[in-house]
Amino acid sequence: MTTTEKLKLSSEILKKAKEFGATLAGITNVTELMHAPSYTVTPQMPEYNGVGTGKEKLHDNNTGEVVWPEGAVSVVVIAYVHPEEHPDLDYWYGRISPVGNKKLIAIADKLIQWLAQKNYAVNPAQLPYHIERGGIYLKDAAVLAGLGCIGKNNLLVTPEYGPRIRLRAFTLNIDLPSTGPIQFDPCVLCDERCIKVCPQQAFKEKIYSAKQYGREELPGRNGCFDRLICNRQMKLDESIEEFKDVEGHPQPLRVTRYCRHCEFSCPVGKGS
Repeated sequence: MTTTEKLKLSSEILKKAKEFGATLAGITNVTELMHAPSYTVTPQMPEYNGVGTGKEKLHDNNTGEVVWPEGAVSVVVIAYVHPEEHPDLDYWYGRISPVGNKKLIAIADKLIQWLAQKNYAVNPAQLPYHIERGGIYLKDAAVLAGLGCIGKNNLLVTPEYGPRIRLRAFTLNIDLPSTGPIQFDPCVLCDERCIKVCPQQAFKEKIYSAKQYGREELPGRNGCFDRLICNRQMKLDESIEEFKDVEGHPQPLRVTRYCRHCEFSCPVGKGS
């Protein structure tokens, strides 16, 4: 495939992603992604068995190490906005995946089906969310694809929607041009309201150092985000007994609403 053909395909993929319902979309390169912060720092961190990691691993790699699909060269990142006024997009009903995540999976499926119908020999592979199940570090991928930056809240912060966004990705076996990163960092001069509003004070102390992990980009940007403390709040959220009627289910299902204080407090993307 020529450079012109690759550029055309990239443009078509991004356009189709929006047509199929994606709020944002971008493309990045696997080789560049392998050197992104999470890929080098996380495997060195203490093992984490918090919320979302309970499923049995599907590979023998060390904790935090990514297993790439065979032949993966590029990553297509799609995003779906989860605004504050529609929190139900992020609710877990029993073990049922949130509505927002289902929308992302459907968008990726449509893109992959479209690629097959167009007879593009790109061998797409949709990725699950969790690293332990064969996923990748989506926030880093989104940054390199030009969707935003990692904020002081340790979340992806986009120019359009702040951190109120969710991500999904699939790989291709062809080297498409990257759409990022972009020069965007609203956190430099912010008042850190996301840190102040945390109910568990997960950003209170610096627990990781550049000397220890070999790079300046650390959790919470400067090593002050403690995922174990954040996990306490997630466990607390899971312990709250609340049930709702869900269409298609004869009995009410338990609802889990995970904390989003740091998301909702961020002024970026609120238009004010």
